[in-house]
Amino acid sequence: MIIPIKPWLEKNKGAAAYGAQSWGRRIEGGLTLSSDFEAEELMRAGGMMSEVPRGLSMSTRMEFYHQPIMATEILRAMQPIEGRQIFDGTLGGGGHSEIFLQHGAHVVGCDQDADALDYASRRLSSFGDRFLPVRGNFSEVDVLLRSHGIEHVDGILLDLGVSSHQLDEPDRGFSFREDGPLDMRMDDRSSFSAEDLINEWSEDELIRIFREYGEEKRAVRAARAIIRARGEARIVTTLQLAAAVEGAIPRTGRKHPATKVFQAVRIAVNRELDCLEIVLDKAVDALAEGGVLAVITFHSLEDRMVKHFMRRKSSPFIDRPEWPEPKENPEYCLNLSSRRAIVPGEDEVALNPRARSAKLRLATKVGDL
Repeated sequence: MIIPIKPWLEKNKGAAAYGAQSWGRRIEGGLTLSSDFEAEELMRAGGMMSEVPRGLSMSTRMEFYHQPIMATEILRAMQPIEGRQIFDGTLGGGGHSEIFLQHGAHVVGCDQDADALDYASRRLSSFGDRFLPVRGNFSEVDVLLRSHGIEHVDGILLDLGVSSHQLDEPDRGFSFREDGPLDMRMDDRSSFSAEDLINEWSEDELIRIFREYGEEKRAVRAARAIIRARGEARIVTTLQLAAAVEGAIPRTGRKHPATKVFQAVRIAVNRELDCLEIVLDKAVDALAEGGVLAVITFHSLEDRMVKHFMRRKSSPFIDRPEWPEPKENPEYCLNLSSRRAIVPGEDEVALNPRARSAKLRLATKVGDL
């Protein structure tokens, strides 16, 4: 399906594409998701860069550039030929978007991070009007597209991987590798930070998120250690938080004992799983008939949610033991080429260690609904 591009060109004529007119509504949630939050491994993976994007220096490249994961499989599924339009809900450094643009597609690149939008806009400037960067949360895909006169797109990509740039910047507060403010906001317009959560949430709330979002078996010990530490002085830096957790959970291997706590806090601060649940439903409506939804996940919480969603939406019939016969599934709207996730090959993992835990799930919107 060919989607007209003219509406966004007319709306943004004479203005920076990602300026105030195209940022959409203020969002109090997050955008980019991560795996185990293993800072050392992700930092090393951030160095696995095979080429310098056009027009950018080596020093600039290090800010955001990432190796697009499973590019071959995504290209085969998305078919980004001339005239097709794709919504890249996790723009980041623009790696996947650049591939789509190189093959002729128009791309709407969405990110909450102003630095990412600035970087990607410079990186992809040679593609002119075929690239439209917009600031916002991907859970607002419907609002963001309609604000530019776009009803449907031919493909939606969600690459739920954390940016190594965000880990490498101490001021962002995502990593305990260096000391920095306890922030963790994906969108700096949000008024709620990790410092607020750690110092104001109750012990029960901390235990819940450590268990649910961090899958931390020692959640009670971690929460109580934080309560004790903040009773002596407000916890305002990443190393303060890491030290409080390490004091209650001794190190037993290479992974820092605060790893899962940091992951849980980041997910809660940015409402990451809530936003993923919202965008999955909205993505179906935003896709044109035959459009492809591609989601790359990195940990079990994300993958479980995506897997269950796609299976629920791809079954023409549902059956229960108490029913005399199967019934039509009112939610049926997707076709799956495979019920199993696609994983990167050994060659890709060797070149990009970050791809090791990645899983790609694909679904196509059915017609005549």
